[in-house]
Amino acid sequence: MKIKETLNLGKTPFKMRAGLPNKEPQLQAVWAENHVYEARQKLNEGKPTFVLHDGPPFANGNIHMGHALNKITKDIIVRAKSMSGFRAPYVPGWDTHGLPIEQQLAKKGVRRKEMSMVDYRELCRQFAMKEIDKQRADFKRLGVMGDWDHPYITLQPEFEAAEIRVFGKMAENGYIYHGLKPVYWSWSSESTLAEAEVEYHDVKSPSIYVAFQVVDGKDLLTSDTSFIIWTTTPWTIPANLGIAVNPRFEYAQVQVADHKYVVAAEMLPSVAEALGWTDYTVLKTFPGTALDRMTAQHPLYDRTSLVMEADHVTLDAGTGLVHTAPGHGEDDYKVGVKYDLPVYSVVDEKGFMTKDAPGFEGVFYDDANRLVTKALTEKGALLKLDFFTHSYPHDWRTKKPVIYRATTQWFASVQSFRQQILDAIDTVTFFPDWGKTRLHNMIRDRGDWVISRQRAWGVPLPIFYAEDGTPIIEKATIDHVADLFGEFGSSVWFDRDAKELLPAGYTNEHSPHGQFTKETDIMDVWFDSGSSWAGVAQARPELTYPTDLYLEGSDQYRGWFNSSLITSVANNGIAPYKQVLSQGFTLDGEGRKMSKSLGNTIVPDTVEKQFGAEIIRLWVASVDSSSDMKVSLDTFAQTSETYRKIRNTLRFMLANTSDFTAADAVPVAALGSVDQYMLVRLNQVIATARKAYDAYDLATVVKAITTFLTTDLSAFYLDFAKDVVYIEGQASLPRRQMQTVMAQALLAIVELLTPILPHTAEEIWPLLHQDRDFAALAELPEAQTVPNAESLLTDWSAFMAFREKVQKALEVARDAKVIGKSLEAHVTVYADDATQALLQRLDANVMQLLIVSQFTVADLAAAPANAEVVDGLTLTVTHADGEVCQRCRMTTTTVGANPAFPTLCARCAAIVTANFPEAASEGLE
Repeated sequence: MKIKETLNLGKTPFKMRAGLPNKEPQLQAVWAENHVYEARQKLNEGKPTFVLHDGPPFANGNIHMGHALNKITKDIIVRAKSMSGFRAPYVPGWDTHGLPIEQQLAKKGVRRKEMSMVDYRELCRQFAMKEIDKQRADFKRLGVMGDWDHPYITLQPEFEAAEIRVFGKMAENGYIYHGLKPVYWSWSSESTLAEAEVEYHDVKSPSIYVAFQVVDGKDLLTSDTSFIIWTTTPWTIPANLGIAVNPRFEYAQVQVADHKYVVAAEMLPSVAEALGWTDYTVLKTFPGTALDRMTAQHPLYDRTSLVMEADHVTLDAGTGLVHTAPGHGEDDYKVGVKYDLPVYSVVDEKGFMTKDAPGFEGVFYDDANRLVTKALTEKGALLKLDFFTHSYPHDWRTKKPVIYRATTQWFASVQSFRQQILDAIDTVTFFPDWGKTRLHNMIRDRGDWVISRQRAWGVPLPIFYAEDGTPIIEKATIDHVADLFGEFGSSVWFDRDAKELLPAGYTNEHSPHGQFTKETDIMDVWFDSGSSWAGVAQARPELTYPTDLYLEGSDQYRGWFNSSLITSVANNGIAPYKQVLSQGFTLDGEGRKMSKSLGNTIVPDTVEKQFGAEIIRLWVASVDSSSDMKVSLDTFAQTSETYRKIRNTLRFMLANTSDFTAADAVPVAALGSVDQYMLVRLNQVIATARKAYDAYDLATVVKAITTFLTTDLSAFYLDFAKDVVYIEGQASLPRRQMQTVMAQALLAIVELLTPILPHTAEEIWPLLHQDRDFAALAELPEAQTVPNAESLLTDWSAFMAFREKVQKALEVARDAKVIGKSLEAHVTVYADDATQALLQRLDANVMQLLIVSQFTVADLAAAPANAEVVDGLTLTVTHADGEVCQRCRMTTTTVGANPAFPTLCARCAAIVTANFPEAASEGLE
């Protein structure tokens, strides 16, 4: 008989090599075939509801790493809630309208203006649906579980109808108006932009100082004086109608050679330096209020510019006098309205100067900078031209600069109910908590929302116009249009005439409105997704409103979090969410934004093929996602190593409990002290993980579990366990005690890991012989109280510190060639009374715990002169006496004590005799 046959070498079909890239799709197919998502929902019927409302990604292209971070985080949270006593349905969604799809069709050669609007929009719809199928497959490959067969899509007729009703309620409440105001205008996409559609990039701009000669100085300034303004947009000078000053500032009239100028007194040193004034004299100073309603000659045209008081004027840069063009700036517009100036715009929808800018008509605005500067020079008004690099708004789709341009648009008046929105924010919990301040400040400072867009692919604004141009936005018309959209989709707006879209009574001969026309603009896409609380959460019976959680990237404070909040408060007076969780962005390994042009993108598909989706999921759960995250293939290689350690530890426990059943379990009271201690630690981990899951702190979940697996189990308990589970008799008490702990730890850790590593958990689940068919249908474990937990923690924490000191001494002995492996060592500890008392209280085989062959405790007073002192512990390490047992590998003087087994120690001989009686006659080899 072979010695190996007398050992309990556990076996398990759970392989060391995971093979995740091949195994994961197979497991996902099993989930789909067995309708596991639906089974989870059925299982949780009647439980409290938790709804994470999915923020819709845009249906365009395969997913990137940011998508993976977002969807995996959501999946982990929803799975954890489903396993924690909540009914937690997950309905994924897609945003499908907007410019990017129009751009993609244009790249494919589709010419929008050469076909009917209905036909063009159908091509957009088909493109979006294909992209949805592509992304849906990508998300499912990540192991994300949800109602993939019934997602919400913003182009669905029922969604569009709900959106129209949201708009209608806002109109009914008086929040929708038509107005001429300067807005972000994208000449590259020929449309207005919302603040959420603007991003900032550095550009090089001209910097000019311009003199405006005084016309009417109100008996304070003579006409030989000039106001100096500073601007970085020379092309807006033709639109100048005024100069803004701050009434709280002090201003100075300065003599420079034979010229007189006015600047803010505090800015005089910097202006003098910029303009090269080496010798100047301050003639007089006066408050900004004294300048109010003075006039100055426009430097290019035969008209005057009005001096006005305005609080937006600062002393951060410039001269303290601000060039004001009401048609090309938000602050300019506000002060212009106050002083009854016209809203005067000089650029068309494509960015070219109009006839309202004589001398520059037909010139692209950016090219006009040079021409305007030249004209100012010729007029003697240009004091200095320079260039500087600064941050400037760009269209986030086309990546081209935007301009402020006055156009007639439809607006949602945020100002009308701003305080209600701010009050609603106070009812929401934010993760991280700084999110509340960020959203509060954005709402506090934002202007009215431009909701109209001059595009084709989107939800039409449901507005009619009477013959005299009066807009008609009435409940009856809105409800009727919503019903039509719900039945036919929003393309019916373009397929029918205005009279065919109106309800009965609006088109007969008694109507006071005459011949109707309809609005051709569409809604801002942020109004689409911002209405999802109504089109999805409020509309679908399995969901709830307000929802429990919105989770998106930190850019959505200005996007989806923002637009959803405004529409919800405008309609119902409440926030659409109870909690908001934001995440940072995924950057490359050097901290740069990932982009195709830089060649630094990492797509989930690449990682899945090399490592598996579980590795992406483990990375997502491990990283601090509250701020931006660096990620590279090396990152996933490191995460893969962490996964390997987790898998191997679980595999060891699986193998060594393969012959263990519930009937073999040992009661807690009958467990050894070290076994009880491990249960205390296990339950600490359970409590920590459960609390962290509730707080969406996934990194703490992973840290608690991996620390327990690697430090408490692998490096300690399972390390010395080999001397028990391999060596002792199969049904012996010591072995069953350790198996009891392993089985409990294995089940609890698998359940805790299921939300994060569902494929691995599902692979293990059949081997645990539980009642539920799938790990996804299990519950998270509850922390249990172990008797005497505090004293166990105190004593065993002290022992772990003791053990660490012994290990240091063993390492020194190994370096000195006194021993090789620790099983060759004889450790003698010269202990004080406290240490001796501790070792006695533990009631454990300390030699076994330390994985040494011989262990002696002596009084501290007996320590020899050559004893080593390690962190206050006195001890010696010598080579153990005796021979190595061929079964347990310990060095002992009892090898051969039983003549029947000459190569075994007395302990192993006794175990073999009791469990393998035939071995005595057959012999061992």
